[in-house]
Amino acid sequence: MTLTKQTIESLLVLCQDGNQMAQLEVYNRYQNAMYNTALRIVKNTAEAEDIMQESFITAFQKLDSFKGTATFGSWLKRIVINNSIVQYRKSQRFVEVSEENISEETEEDTSVGNEDYNGLKSKQLLKMMDSLHDNYKNILSLHFIEGYDYEEICEIMNISYANCRTMISRAKESLRKKLVTV
Repeated sequence: MTLTKQTIESLLVLCQDGNQMAQLEVYNRYQNAMYNTALRIVKNTAEAEDIMQESFITAFQKLDSFKGTATFGSWLKRIVINNSIVQYRKSQRFVEVSEENISEETEEDTSVGNEDYNGLKSKQLLKMMDSLHDNYKNILSLHFIEGYDYEEICEIMNISYANCRTMISRAKESLRKKLVTV
């Protein structure tokens, strides 16, 4: 049986034994998805590629800590997201924000309206998400695109549960306002 036809579980056993062909096969299976995940967060192709490769190295080094309670792909994605957020925060430390870009939002009604967005194309929606504040864009990506629940987002972004709920609510409202103007 060739490596390409083996299950991920058997490949991971070979990876733990240091089999480079098995590591290459695992890399080939997951590289595109992990690159896209990193790119959505850091918004830089070179950084996303570096993060993806470093995440694979980390995953292979810490493979013995993989318990199998989740899929390998979701475990690897968490490593990529954590590394991406760390890199994103590093790059944002020195970015100046003008006062024009800072908006005051109130806690009034942050519920999403009953508007029908079924006709809206996904590319348009992603473009609208890209126009949101970076924190809003990242939290909506983690929640809606990556599928993480509030507790997981709290861990990933190192924020409280209440802050997470508020940020998601505000991000949804901000996105809704942008969609209404379309």
